[in-house]
Amino acid sequence: MNILIEIMGWIASALIVGCYFFNIRGKLQANSPLYIWGNLVGGIFFIINTFYHQAYPSMMVNIVWVIIAVAALLKKK
Repeated sequence: MNILIEIMGWIASALIVGCYFFNIRGKLQANSPLYIWGNLVGGIFFIINTFYHQAYPSMMVNIVWVIIAVAALLKKK
């Protein structure tokens, strides 16, 4: 189980930083579904990872991150 949690943390890092990198480079718009979904999945994976490691302040930041992503997806409809 521990290895799965760690893999999720690394995937979360890659998704969120990757989305940000492509956004800064002009390759991915902040309002695109791919950008939002990358942040949503990354945030969820970080919530799981930080909960497991009892890093509650980071977990709360990622809960807010996920809420923002969900709101953005709902706004698009």
